[in-house]
Amino acid sequence: MKVKLDDSIEDMRAVWMEDDVVKMIDQRYLPRELKFFEAADHHEIRKSIKDMMVRGAPAIGATAAYGMAQAMLNDVDIDDAAEIIRSARPTAYDLFYAVKYMLDRVGSNPTYTAEQYVESVVEKCRAIGENGNDLIKDGYRILTHCNAGALATVDHGTALSPMRAAKENGKEIFVYADETRPRLQGARLTAWELYNEDIPHAVIVDNAAGHYMQRGEIDMVIVGTDRIVANGDIANKIGTYEKAVLAKENDIPFYVAAPVTTYDEEIDDGLEIPIEERDPKEVSHISGNKIMSDGSEALNPAFDVTPAEYITGFITEKGIFSPDEIRNMF
Repeated sequence: MKVKLDDSIEDMRAVWMEDDVVKMIDQRYLPRELKFFEAADHHEIRKSIKDMMVRGAPAIGATAAYGMAQAMLNDVDIDDAAEIIRSARPTAYDLFYAVKYMLDRVGSNPTYTAEQYVESVVEKCRAIGENGNDLIKDGYRILTHCNAGALATVDHGTALSPMRAAKENGKEIFVYADETRPRLQGARLTAWELYNEDIPHAVIVDNAAGHYMQRGEIDMVIVGTDRIVANGDIANKIGTYEKAVLAKENDIPFYVAAPVTTYDEEIDDGLEIPIEERDPKEVSHISGNKIMSDGSEALNPAFDVTPAEYITGFITEKGIFSPDEIRNMF
C-alpha cells in the first residue's frame, strides 16, 4: 500500500516477518499516528488479532501463518500454539484456514512456508482487483462498508482492490465510505487508504447509505467478507446486511470481494456462522467517555449475515461468480 509520509511516499505492507519477529501496522492508532507492533511469539500474535492491532480476514490469516511459523521455530507444542491462535477471534475463516495450512506442512521450512502463504494472499488480492475492475465504469460512484483494503489483506485489498485497479486504468470514480460504527474502520482506515491512493471519497454515517441510494447517487456496492459458506451466505462487519437489502430495493448491484480462502464449505447456512460479540464499551463509550445513561445496556455484535439472495456476485481471484455458482468454484 502507499503511505504518504512528510515529503515522500512509501510502499509498505500491513504485516510482515523479519527474522523471528512479526511486525505490523498497529491499526488502533490510525489515522492520527503510524505505529507498529512487534509480536515475538504466538501468544503476542493472539493478542494482536484479538485486540485488533491487525484485522481483516486475509490479514488475520497471514498473521496467524506467521505466528505458527514462530511456534515451529521456537520448538513449542504446535497443537497448543494452534489452539491459542485459533481462539483469538471466531468469525474470520482465514484464521482457521491459515493455521491448518501451517499444520499440514509441519516439517517444512516454517518461515518459507508462511511467506508462501502470505504471498499467495497478496497475489489473490491483486487478481481480485483486476477482475473487479471490469465491473467498474468510468464515473462510477461506489459504496463500501468497513475496511477491506490493504490494511485488511496485507496488500492491495479485497473490496478496495478493484477501486485501485480502476484508478490505475484511468477511470474516474468516487467512493462513499461508511463510517462503520462502533470502531469506525471506514472513517479511520478506509478513508486513510483512499487518501493515500489519491482516490476521491467521502465518509458518511452508516445510516446515510439509503439516502444516497434513493437519490441515485450510488452505482454499485463492493464489500469484503470474513466468511462465505456453502449456500453463498456471507458474514461481514455489522451493518453489511442492511446495505445489501437497501441495494436490492434500489436496484443497485451488490458485490462481495474475497479470496477463495474465505470460503468455508463445512457450514451450509449463514445463520450457523459463529458471530463474535465484542466489549459493550465499544458502543457505550467514545474516547473513554460514556455516552449512555448508567441504566442502559449496550450490545455489540461485530458481524452480521447477508443471505445469498441479496448478493449480485462474488469477485474472486478466479473470476466473478453468482451465488448459485459459488459452491462449485472452490
